[in-house]
Amino acid sequence: MSTTTEGRNAATAATLTVMPVLLAISFSHMMNDSMQAVVPALYTVLEESLHLSYVQVGWITFVLNMTSSVLQPVVGSFTDRSSKPYLMTVGMTLSFLGMVGIAFAPSFWFVLVAAMFIGFGSAIFHPEGSRVVYLAAGNRRGFAQSVYQVGGNAGSSLAPLMALAIFVPLGQIGALWGCLFAAAAIAAMLYFILPWYRRQLGEKGKSKAAKKAVVSSMSLSGKQVAWAMGLLVFIVFGRSWYHTGISNYYQFFMIDHYGLSKSEAQVPVFIFLITGVLGTYFGGVFADKIGLKKMIVLSIAGAIPFSLSLPYLPLAWSYLDIAVLGFILLSGFSVAVVYAQHLMPSKVGLASGLTTGLAFGMGAIGAVVLGKAADIFGMTNVMQNIAFLPFIGLLALLLPSDRKKTA
Repeated sequence: MSTTTEGRNAATAATLTVMPVLLAISFSHMMNDSMQAVVPALYTVLEESLHLSYVQVGWITFVLNMTSSVLQPVVGSFTDRSSKPYLMTVGMTLSFLGMVGIAFAPSFWFVLVAAMFIGFGSAIFHPEGSRVVYLAAGNRRGFAQSVYQVGGNAGSSLAPLMALAIFVPLGQIGALWGCLFAAAAIAAMLYFILPWYRRQLGEKGKSKAAKKAVVSSMSLSGKQVAWAMGLLVFIVFGRSWYHTGISNYYQFFMIDHYGLSKSEAQVPVFIFLITGVLGTYFGGVFADKIGLKKMIVLSIAGAIPFSLSLPYLPLAWSYLDIAVLGFILLSGFSVAVVYAQHLMPSKVGLASGLTTGLAFGMGAIGAVVLGKAADIFGMTNVMQNIAFLPFIGLLALLLPSDRKKTA
């Protein structure tokens, strides 16, 4: 077979979506984010057993998200130059140790250290996970990224269920269940993902063809790329502040405002997260049809009426409102990552780290701010004010179109 024919076949293969690998990496993503979900799922338990204040709860979230977010662009930039498949298993091992630490933590400071281990593990896993998705996506990048993020969001949505079924009855020691998530993810990576990933990295000719087959449809200067990337990071940052407020503190609002029990307060948070999983999937599918920019605008700005009404609704209506809110808000979650990869097609790890890592994780600052505000002004006041954060999504109208040159 000639070199030209081999290159043509490699380029054709690069347009095909490798579903078994996508499903395996999505499963590993679910296990990784399930371990992260253990931490907020334990908040009501830790608040009682360790006598934590709201601001201490915020600091736990801050440490977890900041260790995860700050390192992701660094790891992504490093692996853009030299991919290291084994890093994913290293990350899972660190998260495993974090689970053990939380289960036996005797004080607030021990919880912080354990949360740091989980954050480090997540920061190491995500950039290489995104690269696997990029290589396996073919020409269905929105769909592929949504499959990957559905796994992660599904893992995050397990938090209320874990609190209800495990942590409320068992307490801190129930965190040991998170070790099973790490073991399952490591098994999936060793037997399904890493062998395929190493073959892709070893086939240099195919990798070059893939890069040519998957190029950005946007023609921008370096300054335009930097401006668009900065704006995108700010938009995701604002969304993550609101997402953090709902996923971490809405349970306390339900207890204070409606008089629900700890177990009952987990239900609306679960609804928010699980409808977000559905939104993540369909958002990626729709983005392949209508464009990435349009989907980003719709996903954040479209949540405005539901965020504004949520703190004022009767209890029964709040369940419906938060279901729609979760679906719309998270429909742009994976789309922002793909848009960043369009802006920086030769730096997939860095682009993914800046969006899923730095921008989203910087919402950890919001956890501390909101926790402090709740201690001072009350949780009801906080929920009413963060309802305006989705207005930041209107800035997405200023982003360059990803379909500017389709002819």
